[in-house]
Amino acid sequence: MSNQQRVGAVIAAAGSSRRMDGVDKILAPLGGKPILARVIDAFEGCGEVDRIVIVASERNLKQCQRLVKEHNWPRVAGVWPGGKRRQDSVMVGLGHLDNCHWVVIHDGARPLVTADLISHGLAAATETGAATSAVPVTDTIKLAGDDHIIRETLPRHKLWAVQTPQVFRLDIIARAYRQEAEAEVTDDASLAERAGYRVKLYMGAYENIKVTTPQDLALAEVLLRKRGK
Repeated sequence: MSNQQRVGAVIAAAGSSRRMDGVDKILAPLGGKPILARVIDAFEGCGEVDRIVIVASERNLKQCQRLVKEHNWPRVAGVWPGGKRRQDSVMVGLGHLDNCHWVVIHDGARPLVTADLISHGLAAATETGAATSAVPVTDTIKLAGDDHIIRETLPRHKLWAVQTPQVFRLDIIARAYRQEAEAEVTDDASLAERAGYRVKLYMGAYENIKVTTPQDLALAEVLLRKRGK
């Protein structure tokens, strides 16, 4: 990254936690720290990131704001309420990235992200202006119809499971959001693809899991202990 090309980060933490048995996953403890705190620590530890914006649900907005105030992270610009859909929340975050050339978008429920993974994404994005972390799938993937009858076995060597961080030139993802505002997607790279941009895959990490269920949280605890943290 050029010194003139400021990097912003949007941490999307406005999910509903429907599958967490009543526990708010963003604030759930992981190794003695809230999940969101572990995510922010990773971004604070990446020297290329200049500004961090957090988008939270209305339900946990005050708690997230309190967490930020307690930790006094120097690069966190603030916490804002998200929208109904994930892309609505990310749009809120993009609007608070003053004077940034690049943006790193990350799920607040992926607490095992590392500063290296963020840096690798920024390097990968310089080729096309858009990049996403991903890992090759290890299972055999079947394509089935509504009747659950297999239609096709997909070639595994071409299949990747997409993660975050996802990195974009800010003008690219902002334009994609304007063009595809009504599209229903589960990640930002899909919006960029739909808008006609090329998105580069870069190697993520199998341990960079998304905490969606209590079982995921238990697995994250095991993975964190393996790191010795």
